[in-house]
Amino acid sequence: MTGMTHMRRGFFVTGTDTEIGKTAVTAGLAHALALTGRRVAALKPISAGQDFIDGHWLNDDVERLRAAGNLGLTSAEVGALQMRTACAPHIAARIENEAIVREPVLHALRAVAFRADVTLVEGVGGFRVPLNDEWDTADLAVDLGLPVILVVGLRLGCINHALLTAEAVRARGLTLAAWVANTVDERQPHVTDNLQALQRGLQAPCLGHVPRLAHADHATMARHLSLEPLLGHLPA
Repeated sequence: MTGMTHMRRGFFVTGTDTEIGKTAVTAGLAHALALTGRRVAALKPISAGQDFIDGHWLNDDVERLRAAGNLGLTSAEVGALQMRTACAPHIAARIENEAIVREPVLHALRAVAFRADVTLVEGVGGFRVPLNDEWDTADLAVDLGLPVILVVGLRLGCINHALLTAEAVRARGLTLAAWVANTVDERQPHVTDNLQALQRGLQAPCLGHVPRLAHADHATMARHLSLEPLLGHLPA
């Protein structure tokens, strides 16, 4: 199956950890790309954690991505497999007697990507999060074959986490297209030194250094991101 599902127009968004702003960055990039006139799908195929709002079970990340794209997708199209328990997806699946099966997830992604000029696919947590006993998010990235955007959560330990993730991405034969520095801990010292070390080590363009935002909606996030390094990976 691997190699047959590759998408040609888009990016896989991963991060140095969970809760470091992947969804906010993905939504910001989707909004910025939509402003260029492209049809943009921002997808999170597997998610865990829902709230019951206005009579519906909703995942906040999925809803944020749905609002940022411009294809008018449904929640089910943005998030093909949504589980209610907020924990690692393979654990949530076990708790809920759900099966995370590779081919249906890939089929759902392909069906939406076919309608888009650019598809952004957000992973779960970091780069190697188990999805089932034989498949993880790194495998998902390889199945899709998309260039990777790495969201680096700026906090203590981020250099090590970022460099290890970049090494893992390249070891899978994938391209690290770019990275984003997202401020998680605004009290972190030596930020400039950290950014310089990340730039040297990651050897990929930085799309932006995002400050700690009170309201990280997709339009606000987009103003802190540059698309220029990504355009060479996309059709004109």
